[in-house]
Amino acid sequence: MKIGLFYGSTTCFTEMTAEKMQAFLGEDLVDIYNIKDSGLTPIKDYDILILGISTWDYGELQEDWEALWDELDNFDLKNKTVALFGQGDQLGYTDWFVDAMGLLHDKLLPLGPQIVGYWPNQGYDFAESKALTEDKSHFVGLALDDEDQFDLSEERIATWLTQVMEEIAELS
Repeated sequence: MKIGLFYGSTTCFTEMTAEKMQAFLGEDLVDIYNIKDSGLTPIKDYDILILGISTWDYGELQEDWEALWDELDNFDLKNKTVALFGQGDQLGYTDWFVDAMGLLHDKLLPLGPQIVGYWPNQGYDFAESKALTEDKSHFVGLALDDEDQFDLSEERIATWLTQVMEEIAELS
């Protein structure tokens, strides 16, 4: 079992998170891709995907994801398991916290993947987010704020990855 971890990063926070995830799970288990360099084509080579995206300004997609956004429609994800993580700024952009992760989730759902890794929204201070589940109790993936809660990120990453791996094991 190999995991493809794909991310777009403008200020390195999402890249650093991806590298921490690869280090936690092991390089032998996780192949890491910066989509600016690799594009999305390698997605087809993996049954398990972790996708990382940051939110910019007022709920906008990170530029590398935005450039490849329409290509996502070309992928059949019916037999794939996907987990999402997002970076945002809950205090500076409190009405748009990790919106891009919610947009990515909504873009992927019609493509048929099994999505794992929903994450509780407790411990955050934000007003609105498009990345919340319908009942608003969870984010659609791991929400990180390395601007305002950097000290919580390592523990959140470890806890979330453990949860994701357990959920994947349950699907097998």
